[in-house]
Amino acid sequence: MREIARALLLVCLSLSAVPALASPEAIVTPLVAKDLPELQGKEGVMILVEYPPGASDPIHRHNADAFVYVLEGSIVMQLRGAAEVTLSPGQTYYEGPNDVHIVGRNASNTRPAKFVVFLVKNKGAPILEPVK
Repeated sequence: MREIARALLLVCLSLSAVPALASPEAIVTPLVAKDLPELQGKEGVMILVEYPPGASDPIHRHNADAFVYVLEGSIVMQLRGAAEVTLSPGQTYYEGPNDVHIVGRNASNTRPAKFVVFLVKNKGAPILEPVK
């Protein structure tokens, strides 16, 4: 009996060591950053975001004006207090400096998605800030 209990304990411990099935993370590639002298203290930043199949973002904000343009695949976006939208290639999305992004994910579990984001933000500020 003791051997069975020990074996069950080992199985339980090994299962708890296996990480939960987390969604893959987005791949972010910086494309350009440029000071905006006409807007003192601001910079324009452009990034390429690639969502592997099933990828999603944590709840976050940008503290910036963010303009999204979908290149490939489909993405699902939602801001706090707004409806969820699914965007396809050629479609755009906007997030304001005070918006909280509660849903950002690949609409597909089998195909990647890719989009460009242009941000106007405070110079040196992080691109993304997690929100709890």
